[in-house]
Amino acid sequence: MTGTMGQFLLRRRGGLGWHWTDIFTWVWLVAGLILMFGPAFWLVSSSFKSPAQLAEFPPSLLPYVSRTAVVPGYEKPLPLFVVKMENGETRELAEIRRIGIVGQMVDPAKPGETIRVNIQNRTPAREIGLAMANYTEPFVQFDFLRYLSNSVFVTVVATLITLVTNSMAAFALSKYQFRGRSAVMLLILATLMVPLSVILVPLYSIISTVGLFNSLWGVILPTVATPTGVFMLRQYMLTIPDELIDAARMDKASEWQIYWRIILPLTAPALAVLAIFSVVWRWNDFLWPLIVLSRKEVYTLQVGLNTYAGELNVQWHYILAMTVVTMIPVVLVFVFLQRFITTGIAGSGLK
Repeated sequence: MTGTMGQFLLRRRGGLGWHWTDIFTWVWLVAGLILMFGPAFWLVSSSFKSPAQLAEFPPSLLPYVSRTAVVPGYEKPLPLFVVKMENGETRELAEIRRIGIVGQMVDPAKPGETIRVNIQNRTPAREIGLAMANYTEPFVQFDFLRYLSNSVFVTVVATLITLVTNSMAAFALSKYQFRGRSAVMLLILATLMVPLSVILVPLYSIISTVGLFNSLWGVILPTVATPTGVFMLRQYMLTIPDELIDAARMDKASEWQIYWRIILPLTAPALAVLAIFSVVWRWNDFLWPLIVLSRKEVYTLQVGLNTYAGELNVQWHYILAMTVVTMIPVVLVFVFLQRFITTGIAGSGLK
């Protein structure tokens, strides 16, 4: 298997020699790989850094920590440095104290001798160290689990309602013939051009009037009907032969049975794509929950992460770590449903 993979990756158009298109393809693919996965790798790596490591400049790709050594005669462990001596020799010394540009160093194996070193001739001895407290402390000191459960509830319920309502609308607009069907579809698509910021005030007024302020249902209900979902499902349902529906009606099947037992199973690939989109939309939504929710008990995860950003202090190490945690459910959903993406999108564009 390894040999086959190697042959596939090293395959060249020029036969034994490298063609310029081979080089261009490799450069293009490597650059694309770095652009796509580089930020994600940087996020995960930075989530294991302490506040001091995040503040250092120039920044390091991996979470390095300074090595220390326990030296007899000193209460605390001393930081280690790699020192280049005047004779060209390189030694690993521990720093006792620093006075100006001179550091008083000591060899851990010979603690009785003090060596004075110019700080320009030394570099910190470092090793990879993971700040696991970035992941454990939020679970202990903050209501992270509550925020997580609220986000899961909002995402799951909103996605289920979105699939039902959008599929019903798409079924009616694709399989029923009535006057004004095209106008209704155009009106639905026209709402794509209306940004959320334009309708925030009317939505807020409606939510307050019906008593859904500071309720998770106030976050869920205004966003369940999506024009993108209706359009995608309608285009996919247009590929389903009308003869199947006519045959079901001849067998005395009700409209609900046709929708539930025929249309929905055949539309599964498009529903899976819409489910992925809906999970990503609801899970990452920040603006609308921030407006509707003002009590910490009902905060979603994205709003809860905002509590780590104070007026004078931003706890970036916690924000980065919890951001990685929030990525995990979306990645899992994508991994399990990604095989439907190509099928669903391709099927939606057949007509």
